[in-house]
Amino acid sequence: MSNAPAGPTPGFLVWRLSMKWRVAIDRGLAPLGLTHAQYSLLASLSGMQHAGLRPSQRALADHTGLEALYVSKLARGLEAAGLVERAADPSDTRAVRLSLTGEGLAVTGRAVEVVQRLVDGLLAPLGGLDGPDTEAFTRTLTALLDVPVPVVTGPSTEESS
Repeated sequence: MSNAPAGPTPGFLVWRLSMKWRVAIDRGLAPLGLTHAQYSLLASLSGMQHAGLRPSQRALADHTGLEALYVSKLARGLEAAGLVERAADPSDTRAVRLSLTGEGLAVTGRAVEVVQRLVDGLLAPLGGLDGPDTEAFTRTLTALLDVPVPVVTGPSTEESS
């Protein structure tokens, strides 16, 4: 007798939802010339700037969950597009501080509006952004994100009895 679940596993469902969301964001932001990853960086940077911060690339990587090297690559591309300014940190020669340019603020504002409409559509089946099912869903996602995923490198070496 198998221990396999009858339906899709939670991991599969999380993966499918993340792919569905990424594709929706990529398509929604394409007219603005942005990808989901670029949006994540710009929106996070915007929020941090509004809080009076000028984060380093490392701080932005930690905040977004993106790899530091990927954030560096994204930041260079966004700088070339005139949306982000990168500057050496005077107190740490290894660190690079990021800020949005005026154009970056404008594009980010338009992107946030697009993503908000997508969020509204995604959460409509749960009663919308303020619905009780959305609140429970958010608590569940937060609980899962607060726990580190264990590192598993191969099949179990334990024998079944």
